[in-house]
Amino acid sequence: MADLDAFVLVDAPIVFTVGKADVLAEFALVEATLHVTIAVVEKGGEGVLPQLVRVVERAALDRRLAAIEWSILARNCAIPNPKLQSVLERLGFEVRSDSGGSEFYWLRVSTNKTLSHSRG
Repeated sequence: MADLDAFVLVDAPIVFTVGKADVLAEFALVEATLHVTIAVVEKGGEGVLPQLVRVVERAALDRRLAAIEWSILARNCAIPNPKLQSVLERLGFEVRSDSGGSEFYWLRVSTNKTLSHSRG
């Protein structure tokens, strides 16, 4: 995630590879919070998201950001992954709705919380 700064500066959705998976995502920096929206993960298993979470958390810690706010738009997929919900729940994500009623998975992580998890 050395290119995180470049991804954030793009201010537009980007496609990148994590393992064998192609990920469509958008990164934005608002004050000291990194906002990450994952729109699509193709050709990847449920292991892609935990790996991506670890990499993004490390990048946020390295940049001394206060928090990461995740939105994963996987509630209304054309081909949903049945294991994804349990993976996201294990990671602490909750279901939220946007103003139009579309549901998504959401999680806000303080970097202080992340530090305590990485030490535990």
